[in-house]
Amino acid sequence: MTANDAQNRSFIHPNVAEVDQSDRIVPVNLRQSGATPVEMLVSTRVRKSPFWHLSVEAGAWRATVYNRMYHPRGYVREEDGGTMAEYRSLVHRVTLWDVAVERQIRVRGPDAEAFVNFVITRDATKIEPMHGKYCILCDPRGGILNDPVLLRLTENEFWFSISDSDLLLWLRGVNVHGNWDVEIDEIDVAPLQVQGPLSEDLMVDLVGKALSDVPYYGMMEAQIGGAPVVISQTGFSGEKGYEVYVRDASENAEKVWYAIRGTGARYGLRVIAPGHHRRIAAGILSWGQDMDHETSPFQVNLAYQVPREKTADYIGKAALERQREAIEAGDYPFRLKMVGIKLGGLPVTDYPSDFWLVQDADGNRVGYVTSAWWSPELEVNIALAFVPWSLSGTGSQLKVELPEAYAENSGHAAAAEVCEVPFRESEHPNVREVRG
Repeated sequence: MTANDAQNRSFIHPNVAEVDQSDRIVPVNLRQSGATPVEMLVSTRVRKSPFWHLSVEAGAWRATVYNRMYHPRGYVREEDGGTMAEYRSLVHRVTLWDVAVERQIRVRGPDAEAFVNFVITRDATKIEPMHGKYCILCDPRGGILNDPVLLRLTENEFWFSISDSDLLLWLRGVNVHGNWDVEIDEIDVAPLQVQGPLSEDLMVDLVGKALSDVPYYGMMEAQIGGAPVVISQTGFSGEKGYEVYVRDASENAEKVWYAIRGTGARYGLRVIAPGHHRRIAAGILSWGQDMDHETSPFQVNLAYQVPREKTADYIGKAALERQREAIEAGDYPFRLKMVGIKLGGLPVTDYPSDFWLVQDADGNRVGYVTSAWWSPELEVNIALAFVPWSLSGTGSQLKVELPEAYAENSGHAAAAEVCEVPFRESEHPNVREVRG
């Protein structure tokens, strides 16, 4: 191509600027350029989890990067049913997930409770030893930095099972002047998830009947395959499930993995990627996809994470209280709000590679889809999306610009409607507290 050819060529910039994100410093990248058809380099800059080789052995054929670690995102090949075959195993039987990317950050010491209470929005003093909670950490402006499951092992030891942002450096930065007598470290503990309606039966078979006494968000110490583990009744699916935190994982990963798979065979266990199709139906958020450090909890239905009754100070409290007061006065401080939508088009059966654009009834681009999938139970595509507050009410009519692979009418946006979230019943009514 000559220079003149390049100058004369019509050019449509792939970044979409119409969606109003003027309240953000860095707008969400609405680059509509489809999948990235390049090979992902496996290098030493990205860590392999202690289960990575076992996941590959189990058939993992693709991965993404999460917390600077390789994260399996597909085991069943498309010609064999793909992600929807994995979904059926999750909702009907039992599944095993490699989620070592949920790095474990330990805060330990005499001031552990006071420190944790300062960095999370919920009240850490109400978490009993051997129990956990889903929580969020915010910056001074009220933006969500991470939404981990917080486990309390003892009075003076907490584990943050983190989502996809570097919480270790943040926590160390908060304590850079040593105001709290705590140690803050990433530890050699790696989690697996056992999820699905037969998960309790399988786990009882592995560790004994005491497992059935573990409440939602409760924990127990046990051994699997001769290796020490911590088990919590939590997960990222909306189904019954458990997380198995393998201690000294660099040494014990294979013992636990093979023990679960061996016993799981009699229950029809399948190794799968995290069930994003199921977590969307449950209304569970994914950090970095549905929210980030410029997202307020009030934008994404996490207002319950900002309790009025917490009297202790914490990072972001002043900003969050101002946001709450503004919203209650009808003066919304954000351009967009997250909603659930049902939308037309062909069944969405794989991870979207772009934030699909949302239009209002008149065809103006006003928002974007963050997570979408086909719901076999509802027989419709479901999604989480950001739209203007004026269009966030249940029943609001919208349109979604789908890629050609899912468009029923090429060149025409699919009809969509704002609906209640969660989209379908889950194991626990407060399923949003499972993880995000």
